[in-house]
Amino acid sequence: MENEKIKDMLLDIQESNLEFTVIQSGKESKRVNGLYKPDTREIILHNKNFKTDNEMVYTAVHEYTHHLINEEQIIENGGKDPPNQRVSHTNYFWAKFASLIEIAEKKGYYKIDISVSPELESLTKEIREKYIVPNGLLMIGFGKALMKAHTLCEENNIRYEDYVDRVLQLPRTASDSISRVGLLQEEDAELGYDNMKLVASLKKPDERAKAHEAFKNGKSPDSVVALMKKKAETQDPKQKLEKERARLTKTINELTHRLEFVEETLAQYN
Repeated sequence: MENEKIKDMLLDIQESNLEFTVIQSGKESKRVNGLYKPDTREIILHNKNFKTDNEMVYTAVHEYTHHLINEEQIIENGGKDPPNQRVSHTNYFWAKFASLIEIAEKKGYYKIDISVSPELESLTKEIREKYIVPNGLLMIGFGKALMKAHTLCEENNIRYEDYVDRVLQLPRTASDSISRVGLLQEEDAELGYDNMKLVASLKKPDERAKAHEAFKNGKSPDSVVALMKKKAETQDPKQKLEKERARLTKTINELTHRLEFVEETLAQYN
């Protein structure tokens, strides 16, 4: 593909008002397939790394995502380049990239078709059936066992936190996540444990249902996280401020108590 054709394809996936150029280096790189230079707005593609146009399109969309985020940051900075321009792979980046690669696929610029390799297709089925689903079922059972252990600890006047820390020797954050997963249904096991943790972390049933549906529709984990964050950001402004006030009040109280303790301790040295 020629550089201008690649650029036209990217603009067709999503418009950009920030001028950029696409350059094929004519080289092979063992470190990266491409890169984006925010200061010069250049998308560099090491085209000798690719055997097909399909592979190059994937990298081109990846670097274009950096460009679009750079454009957003410039707009947020009043039309000026941000003081510290960085190319980073945040959750927001991966979510945006996933949405762009989906558009590229719908428009016929890119495709992922594992059926071209019967061996890969068979292995994919094996991974799902032999590892992802059984592991999900195992973690649901694990979560239910932890919830039962919690109940038994309370009945026998045993601190559950100490039981988790020193008997099971589990990190508390891990035990909390696993316990929440224990509330899911067996059919959720097909999502895989990490995605199950995300679904289980959502408080409202409708939010869990939407996240589950997003995964079922092939959305990436980063895309689902971004979707949930977006929904959270659309809540009532008053509600957001009230939550922030409560959070700040709690922090101030904790710091005040800590300051009192430090002052009392220091007074002992006088």
